[in-house]
Amino acid sequence: MTLIKSISGIRGTVGGAPGDNLTPLDLVKFTAAYARWLKETAPDKGKLTVVVGRDARLSGEMAASIVEGTLCGSGIDVIDIGLATTPTVEMAVTGKGADGGIILTASHNPKQWNALKLLNARGEFLNDAEGRRVLAIASADDYVFPEVDALGHVTERSSYDREHIERVLALELVDREAIRAAGFRVVVDAVNSVGGTVIPALLRELGVEVIELNCTPDGKFAHNPEPIPENLTEISARVPAEKAHLGIVVDPDVDRLALVCEDGTMFGEEYTLVAVADYVLSHTPGATVSNLSSSRALRDVTQKHGCHYTASAVGEVNVVAKMKETGAVIGGEGNGGVIYPAIHYGRDALVGTALFLTHLAKTGLSASALRATYPPYYISKNKIELTPDIDVDDVLRKMKERYAQERIDDIDGVKIDFPTQWVHLRKSNTEPIIRIYSESRDKASADALAEKIIADIRGIVGK
Repeated sequence: MTLIKSISGIRGTVGGAPGDNLTPLDLVKFTAAYARWLKETAPDKGKLTVVVGRDARLSGEMAASIVEGTLCGSGIDVIDIGLATTPTVEMAVTGKGADGGIILTASHNPKQWNALKLLNARGEFLNDAEGRRVLAIASADDYVFPEVDALGHVTERSSYDREHIERVLALELVDREAIRAAGFRVVVDAVNSVGGTVIPALLRELGVEVIELNCTPDGKFAHNPEPIPENLTEISARVPAEKAHLGIVVDPDVDRLALVCEDGTMFGEEYTLVAVADYVLSHTPGATVSNLSSSRALRDVTQKHGCHYTASAVGEVNVVAKMKETGAVIGGEGNGGVIYPAIHYGRDALVGTALFLTHLAKTGLSASALRATYPPYYISKNKIELTPDIDVDDVLRKMKERYAQERIDDIDGVKIDFPTQWVHLRKSNTEPIIRIYSESRDKASADALAEKIIADIRGIVGK
């Protein structure tokens, strides 16, 4: 597997040859590059501090030891918060007054993967220019490390879970009493990663009865960790068997939230953000943002509240930038990523859980009944493989021309917005493919739209 280097971090499979996989040498190289970038951004500050946290995957302890040692060897102090969710590390950066953060997690990828996710002093992912600078430093490979008296140290080893939970509970729109009064019984599937401790702890603070499923944070993923329906058969059976009101599923680093209705059906990852936004907008009207590949349902709900919706390029850093630009009160991504700026600018399943349960409690509806109140859409996710000699940018340009009479958005690939459906075409940064996401009112229509677009592309390529 080729090591994947992008502005959002470095990820790959553990072991193998350096440069082709995520090896100890690669961990040192890119951590040292990040350390040098941090020093460039604050040349007069003196000793800098970085927060390090990790999910529970099997390679996490090894990777954390190397990363912390490299930071100290680069003259940077380390605050080690141990097993921690991605949003917990983000909040710890600002909460501890640190200069940056590194999260060791490959998110929803299987156990053989790990990654370095890099944060700035705001606890947010690096933007395009910052990420490219880190990669340029790593490519130059001309490091000079400080001498012994200037080495960094691990200054603190302590969990930040409690602080994160307390911040969520303190949110004005989180109604602990309403949730407690509802008497919710909830099954939690945390795929044996860090969500297995923090999500049940949050729920119990909210007065929820918790049934734990795959909540031992040992990194032995009980199923494919991406929280999509085909991987959630166990919890979808367990929720109705336990007569639970809801199932809560998080990925290994707990920035994505998927929900299971009381009858075992999926609430739908796309609709996690939709439901939370509906609740937030009913109390604090304002703008919303999601990425171009997310469901139109958020736009519909936003307009129902008389508010303005904007789409951003794909990627959390792009969503956050657009949220700041528009002053959005809620935003995120259709993969179950809820970003609520009242607490911080990052996808956060703890925040999503607390806001969703408040909404569910106040409506008095079952999860399936609440889901039925939202516009019905279905997203079909496809890709088309191309030979390396094909100019993907030229293919996208010709597709844009072919559908010029429709509403077109080209900030990230080409999105063609039809009156009742849409399709989004994006080229991959790592392989010769075009990703094709289409949405319509039902599966058959979404699939048919995707098939039509694929046929169009094959026609262009064949010319």
